[in-house]
Amino acid sequence: MEKFKYDNKIVRAFALATVVWGLVGFGVGLLLACQLFIPALSLNLPYLTFGRLRPLHTNAVIFAFVGNGMFMGIYYSLQRLCKARMFSDFLSWFNFWGWQAIIVSAAITLPLGFTSSKEYAELEWPIDIAIAVVWVGFAVNLFGTIARRREKHMYVAIWFYISGAITVAVLHIINSLEMPAGFWKSYSAYAGVQDALVQWWYGHNAVAFFLTTPYLGLMYYFLPKASGRPVFSYRLSIIHFWALIFLYIWAGPHHLIYTALPDWAQSLGMVFSLMLIAPSWGGMLNGLLTLRGAWHKLREEPMLKFMVAAVTAYGMATLEGPMMSIKSVNSLSHYTDWGIGHVHNAALGWNGFLTFSMLYWLFPRLYNTKLWSIKMANYHFWTGLLGIAFYVIAMYASGVTQGLMWKQFTPDGFLQYPNFLDTVLHVIPMYELRAVGGTLYIAGAVMMVFNLYMTAKQGCFVPEEEAQALPLIKETARGDITHATSRWHTHRFLEAKPLFFTALALVAVLVGGMVEIIPLFLVKENIPTITSAKPYTALEVLGRDIYIREGCVGCHSQMIRPFRSETERYGEYSKAGEFVYDHPFLWGSKRTGPDLHRIGGKYPDAWHYNHMDDPRSTSPGSIMPRFPWLLADKLDTDCLSPRLRALRKVGVPYPAGYENGPAQKELAAQQEKIVASLKTGMISARADREIVAVIAYLQRLGTDIKTAGSAPAAASTTLNAK
Repeated sequence: MEKFKYDNKIVRAFALATVVWGLVGFGVGLLLACQLFIPALSLNLPYLTFGRLRPLHTNAVIFAFVGNGMFMGIYYSLQRLCKARMFSDFLSWFNFWGWQAIIVSAAITLPLGFTSSKEYAELEWPIDIAIAVVWVGFAVNLFGTIARRREKHMYVAIWFYISGAITVAVLHIINSLEMPAGFWKSYSAYAGVQDALVQWWYGHNAVAFFLTTPYLGLMYYFLPKASGRPVFSYRLSIIHFWALIFLYIWAGPHHLIYTALPDWAQSLGMVFSLMLIAPSWGGMLNGLLTLRGAWHKLREEPMLKFMVAAVTAYGMATLEGPMMSIKSVNSLSHYTDWGIGHVHNAALGWNGFLTFSMLYWLFPRLYNTKLWSIKMANYHFWTGLLGIAFYVIAMYASGVTQGLMWKQFTPDGFLQYPNFLDTVLHVIPMYELRAVGGTLYIAGAVMMVFNLYMTAKQGCFVPEEEAQALPLIKETARGDITHATSRWHTHRFLEAKPLFFTALALVAVLVGGMVEIIPLFLVKENIPTITSAKPYTALEVLGRDIYIREGCVGCHSQMIRPFRSETERYGEYSKAGEFVYDHPFLWGSKRTGPDLHRIGGKYPDAWHYNHMDDPRSTSPGSIMPRFPWLLADKLDTDCLSPRLRALRKVGVPYPAGYENGPAQKELAAQQEKIVASLKTGMISARADREIVAVIAYLQRLGTDIKTAGSAPAAASTTLNAK
């Protein structure tokens, strides 16, 4: 027998970070929920607006709370599954401090407006590089520990850890290819439709391989441990794993149903999403049936309550997601609060409750004591469950209401609710109910924090846990696999070959992405060109960057789908060729406000000026925050040259030397034209303010295609004439 010690210090560090960042993420989420019915909560400060704080909330919950929870569970379980200490204490702590530094960087840069605008990948290029470096450190530690294991066969949880480690690396690197245009500014290497597909290939599979597969591995470890029962079915685990990682990667395009994405890609996303139901529910049933004969423990062990609720939420979310991918359903649900309810059912129920479950399991064992109060843990469970119910039901009601109101016509064939604001005002009570649900969820989390603190206080931390095991024997007799039927011998062989296993998992993951992405780049027919589509002018580029900085894409889409209800409300439906110069794409995924793709020329410049100063002055009852700093802050033109050069490098056909003189002259001319237009609206504005650039960009949107009754672009320049 070999003696060794498990490292509990790194587990405790990630556990504490999980608790702290969880409260931060939940708190920011509650503030955002309240801002949607009390917009004054932004205090007219740029750092507190919904657009800037929303990516902070999503990153804090996904990468800070769930990310630290994932590392916490993996570092605890992997050592015990491999019967080996982590490969490198240095890499363990590099992983911890590097990850916290990334999170702090996100907490600073996102409110400051440094964002790429790509959902779940908003962090700018210096932080993207840091993420890759830290993730490599984690992966080396993971695979190094597996290599020095004392158990020949890798338990099912390790399969999911491996798939998460390799796939997240691939997703992050490919989606984060960008051209720097300054230390905190970059442009996506992809444009328009291509960028949209790559982003949602990443976005959906970040959910799959960061929020799902590692947590499934944690379920396969902690649920049998807490229940005292073996996993229900080894064979079902095999089917669950391989089917899930192969099918999941294909489903990304279901976020782009009825958009300008080619129909074949949309259909692939829908079909594979529906196929995902089988392995997802196989995993859920495998988890729940593991409790056979141990259901009585639910009364005694609050950790099991959270675990069962989490697995149930996983099953609900993985049924609802594919259902929402069906085109007829998606035509109603997309861009509505239904999607918000769906993702929070998964985030609060699956990831949140499973993380709480692990914390309740780990703290007594890390501190060699019993949980301070089982009663308080039960109160936490029911309070949190009630909070989820309030939240999700409110968002389902709001989402269905929005979808139906947007599509409703009168008997005479006119839109029943032509003013988008009608739908906003109608669902505000649901937003208030959501805030109640969020408050209850946070109250439960606070109970947990106090309970864990008292548990730690009454116990004594065990920094290193002594263990012993036999060394790994390279060759074993055939009796090593006698407990499995011959049909499953091959997989038992794979479990003993981690490198080969990893290579097969990587192939299974890459196939779907290659089939969907490569044709979109190589086959020109997938993105028909439109000769009237021209690059943005210099002033429009700066205005678009401000639009991105303020997070406007979080509430406004720029994608009119080919439905009569949308073309009647917004104008001609969006074409793939219109976005060929959009780095990044800004199609959006939620309409808290109306679509803006055909906003150009719809209102005079003065309307936009007043709307940004005080939205209620032009749209009574609007829940949009004010942006007074745009009227006061001077436009930074020093950054123009590097940004135009960066855009040229990613494919925008600006003439050589355009940024060295012609751009500034055209910028000044377009500024003066907008200032003159504002004067006709009784507004005296300075040409060098940020609001002028924003107006230039908004007035350009959707004007490359001229349709009957549409207004021309607000400013025509030499560049556009070319």
